[in-house]
Amino acid sequence: MRPASQRPRVPSMENNHLAPLRHLIARQWRAHGRETPIDGLLLTEVSAPTSPIHGVYRPSFCVVAQGAKTSMLGERAYRYDAGKCLIASMEVPIRAEITRATPERPYLAFSLALDPATISDLLLEMEDAADAPPAAALTVHDFGPELADPLCRLLALLDRPRDIAILAPLIRREITWLLLHGPMGAALRQIGLTGSHMARISRAIACIRDSFTEQLNVGRLADLAGMSPATFHRHFKAVTAMTPVQYQKQLRLQEARRLLLSDSADVARIGYSIGYESPSQFSREYRRLFGTPPGRDGQAIRKVLAPQIAL
Repeated sequence: MRPASQRPRVPSMENNHLAPLRHLIARQWRAHGRETPIDGLLLTEVSAPTSPIHGVYRPSFCVVAQGAKTSMLGERAYRYDAGKCLIASMEVPIRAEITRATPERPYLAFSLALDPATISDLLLEMEDAADAPPAAALTVHDFGPELADPLCRLLALLDRPRDIAILAPLIRREITWLLLHGPMGAALRQIGLTGSHMARISRAIACIRDSFTEQLNVGRLADLAGMSPATFHRHFKAVTAMTPVQYQKQLRLQEARRLLLSDSADVARIGYSIGYESPSQFSREYRRLFGTPPGRDGQAIRKVLAPQIAL
């Protein structure tokens, strides 16, 4: 038996499949920044760990090519690093942190929006597309090597803007087909099946999102989802890790933080505009989520953003 130092080195999966993605993400980030000419394709490059970032994940497929990130859905933590991917199967408010990134090895990732119509269309071509109990809105899996080639081709397409309109939809369809036949297929099927538990919860979520400043009517949401109130409540929490009231509160407070970016924003007025009847309750719940009272948080955010805007 040959000594270990003389044995041929077997390349790791990361070297085999992630190196081209890392190169393409870094290059296209320099060329385009976060938003690319391909609709729904977003790039990320970060050179240091971040503090918590609050936002809303929309149905999407996310791949980490370098570094690591943690996303919190309610009290559930989803940790993913190089070689992992995340599926967001519906719109959910999250808290995320990039936990591993350096100037020498920055966090590199991209996300691709998922199209429910494409998923539904492809499900017609599959023999087994039955409904299943609702899964969580976020799931993490290993990045399959079969996805590397079409994803690299999609990123490389940014170098040929003339071809994007024709070729990007074909490559995205190929990626969706591969996802449906992989370990993430169950989550995608829930998006595409109009009568699935996930699709019915999604209709209720869209209703909350479109009228989040109004009084929440759980009975109406249950009717919209075609479930009894008790069943709706159970499925909603299984998918989002939150109750409908907690979900609405997250949307309200994230909208409040966005409004606070205005220098002329008045804290009490913002609280009323997003549905709070009491400024003190608004300030208390804002501080509980973001760790700082709204007025002070708004000042801190504007102070950080001002130099960036000046540049």
